[in-house]
Amino acid sequence: MASDTALKSQRKKLTPDTQRSLFGEILDWMLAPLLFVWPISIAVTHYFATTVADYPYDQALRERATAIARQVRFVAGEPSLSLPASTRAFLRSDETDNVYFRVRRHDGRLLAGDAELPAAVDEMPAGTEPGEVYFRDIDYRGQDLRVAYTYVAAAGPPSGREVIVEVAETLEKRSQLSNKIIASVILPQFVIIPLAVILVWFGLSQGLRPLAYLRERIETRKEADLSPIAAGRVPEELAPLTEAFNSMLARMQHNMDAQRRFISDAAHQMRTPLTGLKMQAQLAMRENDPDQLRYALENISSSVDRASHLVNQLLALARAETGEHAEQPMVAIDLDQLLRETVEDWVMRARVRRIDLGFERTGRMPIFGNAFLLREMINNLLDNALRYTPDEGRVTARVVAQSDFVMLEIEDSGVGISEAEAHKVFDRFYRVEGTGVEGTGLGLAIVREIAELHRAVASLRPRPVDEHGQRPPGCIARVLFPLYMTPDEADPPQERSSEVLFSQP
Repeated sequence: MASDTALKSQRKKLTPDTQRSLFGEILDWMLAPLLFVWPISIAVTHYFATTVADYPYDQALRERATAIARQVRFVAGEPSLSLPASTRAFLRSDETDNVYFRVRRHDGRLLAGDAELPAAVDEMPAGTEPGEVYFRDIDYRGQDLRVAYTYVAAAGPPSGREVIVEVAETLEKRSQLSNKIIASVILPQFVIIPLAVILVWFGLSQGLRPLAYLRERIETRKEADLSPIAAGRVPEELAPLTEAFNSMLARMQHNMDAQRRFISDAAHQMRTPLTGLKMQAQLAMRENDPDQLRYALENISSSVDRASHLVNQLLALARAETGEHAEQPMVAIDLDQLLRETVEDWVMRARVRRIDLGFERTGRMPIFGNAFLLREMINNLLDNALRYTPDEGRVTARVVAQSDFVMLEIEDSGVGISEAEAHKVFDRFYRVEGTGVEGTGLGLAIVREIAELHRAVASLRPRPVDEHGQRPPGCIARVLFPLYMTPDEADPPQERSSEVLFSQP
């Protein structure tokens, strides 16, 4: 019971993270900014609506203040106001707002109007002009008022007897107009925004149809169909995804082809040695003579060795083709050092056949590669050279620098090869006839596969003509690699020195 509860809780934790909808993600990222901007738009609309609503009513207040100011007269320097009762009634006539006015001297004495109205400044501020109308906001009896005020002064030099004219009104009409403006802007949004959400949802549904179409094309494919997806109806945004998917399909096809070739090659090549082993075992079972029985067992042992070598070659070829060691990173490798270490492993085999196996030291030669595969390649080159070199012959391994390239060379004094067959020997199971040397025909094919993985070029050529115009026996196997050298690692090649690991006396 406890385990069931734990399993359910674990599923609940995984479901929100693993089940993600691309449609929902896009919809969220489109609607979230809209919902965030909407309150900001309301605040901005309110600000501009208030500004627009204030303008006409400020103009009306300005005109009223100016009209009262025109009624101020100065007689013998003393201000007076002639304001009929009808005019006063007209000033206060407003169906919505309360209107107040006051006319007073600079010393505070009231000429007309509401005495309790909060006063403006008594002195004219610097920079103000008589007759110019100014505005301020005040609080009066719990009401917000908008006040227009101006100064009236007698002609001539300043006498200090200026008159301040103030007209104020409440803000009800302004609020009503501002609310109407805001409502006219905001209310349609309650229709437009849901409509926009519907249109966005519909647009996303239509826009993601190519993705659904691509998914259907992939789902309806047969299991063995690894052909690339045609990019005819694929949108531009999905083209990189399609190209990456096609690249993956190509790699899978390559691996499957390599597996098919391996199975076919293994079935074809193993059939003959296994049949021979069976026949030799049957003959050995019939023998009673100890010497003949021992001879049959030696043949079986030799056949087992050849079959084992063939299996190892097939496995190495399969690993090289399928990139089995791709998980091992490509790193900077000193090819000269790697060649020396590999040549040392073949010294005993060369000693048995009295072959002069030499290594010419060059110095640090860095390339970018996989050490395991490179060692496998060198082993196959050395195995091929030693097989086709007669006893008491010579095999020399070296690394040569050529500008931006590094060339690996294995030179032997064996049976040699013609120009016509130099290209064919890299094909699988191809063997030069008439050499009398046993082999699987896979060594150089492995070399070519590993070279291609390292962006290198493998070749096999006869040895060059000497100074006497004679072509010596044997051939040279070359693999040309790109040089890998960082600026801080730059190190000029050292002078080559010859080092013979085994020399026939």
